[in-house]
Amino acid sequence: MAHQDVLAAHPIRARRRLPLDWLGIVPFAAFALLFLILPTLNLIAGAFQDRDGAFTLQNIVNLFTPSIMAAYWISIKVSLASALIGGFMGFVMAATVTIGGLPGWVRSPLMTFAGVASNFAGIPLAFAFLATLGRTGLLTAFLMNVFGFNLYSTGFNLLSFWGLTITYLFFQIPLMILIITPALDGLKKEWAEAAASLGASRLQYWRMVALPILWPALLGTIVLLFANAFGAVATAYALTGSSLNIVPIVLFTQIRGDVLQDPNLGYALAFGMIVITGVSNGIYIWLRARAERWLR
Repeated sequence: MAHQDVLAAHPIRARRRLPLDWLGIVPFAAFALLFLILPTLNLIAGAFQDRDGAFTLQNIVNLFTPSIMAAYWISIKVSLASALIGGFMGFVMAATVTIGGLPGWVRSPLMTFAGVASNFAGIPLAFAFLATLGRTGLLTAFLMNVFGFNLYSTGFNLLSFWGLTITYLFFQIPLMILIITPALDGLKKEWAEAAASLGASRLQYWRMVALPILWPALLGTIVLLFANAFGAVATAYALTGSSLNIVPIVLFTQIRGDVLQDPNLGYALAFGMIVITGVSNGIYIWLRARAERWLR
């Protein structure tokens, strides 16, 4: 009899507990709805409307004009370059502190710095690079005064494609370190020992065992770095202004001054960015899931 009473009371307790269990994520859900989901839906709707609010595909067609396509292409090249270079350098740094021969105490300061630097962007980052690598920057003046080397005589310009790419590396490399380190920790020592016992060299172990296992995580993280750089606007605008015509700057200029005299084209620009970053993040999630199955 008592057992039946417990079973009968259990669903009631579960029903009473359910609202309290979900209450903790209400603030997050509210912020996501107000500042992410609703604005995104508004952008998507505006991309397919004309000035009078009628449905049209002309805004999407206008994205394929030469000037806008050039802006997308520059953004893709900057994002891809910073993702590939940052991914390689971040992977090497993470590997040296996880499975390399560096002392164990190096890992903690590196991970702390990576956590801070991966979120250091926008105007402060642009100012830091201008103060360091600008025409009158600290490093530029040091190279000139001490070694007589004029950095800008080589064709380098901080307000250019490679200047922006180098600036992006400041937060791309730390982000790569943070994301790829757990995957490197997942490599079991027994795999390396088994490969060594079978006569495999260190290079053969990496080529035939470690890299195939890490490959989904590596590709997924590089795709995430691409999306991270593609959506960055504050750093690019503060560093280069309008001298480098990337999509976020074109969109930012449209929002501030309506230079294109077509607000709905601005919505279409944002919609194009949403599609590219959404596809990138979808690929990252898929590759990440494949990597986690291997590393369990």
